[in-house]
Amino acid sequence: MEERKVPWKKPNPELVDLLSMELQDLDCELRKMFGSPAYFVNDNMFIGVHGDHIFMRLSQNDRETILEERDDVHPFIPREGRTIKEYVAFEESFLRDVEIFREWKNKSFAFVSSLPEKEKKSKNR
Repeated sequence: MEERKVPWKKPNPELVDLLSMELQDLDCELRKMFGSPAYFVNDNMFIGVHGDHIFMRLSQNDRETILEERDDVHPFIPREGRTIKEYVAFEESFLRDVEIFREWKNKSFAFVSSLPEKEKKSKNR
């Protein structure tokens, strides 16, 4: 699979608003990652905005399925040479079908919710 270069740009405000509305009923925490809003479940990153893409964490089977089925979904590369292996990035064209987006958002939330809580790193170094 060909890696795509993803130059950094500010998060698309429409996508930021879309995620904010779509996630308001889910038990997740908003933080900044890659200079953009991202949502966490049990300290595990779940979904977020990066430039003109929404990225989300999926199980290996779900990642393989969606990457095979869709041309508008790609491995998540927040900066050149840095692919985040369990995440995929959705182009805006994918997000136009709200029901399909919600289906994948819910799969992502269920998967990340099933993961053990991430251990907090010690601030004493």
